[in-house]
Amino acid sequence: MLKLKIVSPEKIEFAGEVESVKVPGVQGNFEILTGHAPIISTLGKGVVEYDGCQLPVSGGFVEVQKNVVSLCVEKAE
Repeated sequence: MLKLKIVSPEKIEFAGEVESVKVPGVQGNFEILTGHAPIISTLGKGVVEYDGCQLPVSGGFVEVQKNVVSLCVEKAE
């Protein structure tokens, strides 16, 4: 399991455990699973998907560190 925290300027959008997270990287979408290598990446416009939920974003950052995924996003209008 991954610990996921999604923060926008307005509020904490989600905090909890998930199986996987799909994010819109600036060079293409990618999926984060348990055991993913540490990474920091910029997000582009697209949809963050986790456990059946979708969150449209216009950009942001993702950090993965020891099965903890932190997203700082700007929600799309």
